[in-house]
Amino acid sequence: MKQIMPEAECLFTLQVIDESLEQLAMQLNRDYLDKNPVLLCVMNGAVMTMGHLLPKLQFTLETDYIHATRYGDKTVGGELNWRAKPNIDLNNRYVLLVDDIYDEGITLDALRNFCQQAGATSVKAVVLADKQHSNKYGVQPEYIGLQIPDRYVFGFGMDYKGYLRNAPGIFAVKENAS
Repeated sequence: MKQIMPEAECLFTLQVIDESLEQLAMQLNRDYLDKNPVLLCVMNGAVMTMGHLLPKLQFTLETDYIHATRYGDKTVGGELNWRAKPNIDLNNRYVLLVDDIYDEGITLDALRNFCQQAGATSVKAVVLADKQHSNKYGVQPEYIGLQIPDRYVFGFGMDYKGYLRNAPGIFAVKENAS
């Protein structure tokens, strides 16, 4: 870990991330002003995104979290592992899934399906970053903050092998790092 951070490339500073979250908040404030949605923080990665986004939202809302992962502390996805489901009743509710990154979309698709099966009126996704590659699955997020290259990224909630979620920005691992 000590070698990863010094060799990483900063893709987005905290200032750029904050500006992106301001833009997302403007869209959400317009679209959800009278809907009283439930915002579900997709753990663990979206904790920073959710925390920075919430004070920018100017509508009535409830929050909860949902936790299903394909990664754990690994760098490639495997089987979906459910760790926590929301406590709030999603029946007849507008649901916003707040996630850190839209990579392949497999986990996000499973979360959408769960919310729909729980009776949500509407399920939409808000993601901080959209990884640019063609290996996508399911429905694209309705609200996207930043476009990132197809590289392994960490920081601002996203991890590298379980670490570096606290990095102050979004960073790309050096191309030949493992």
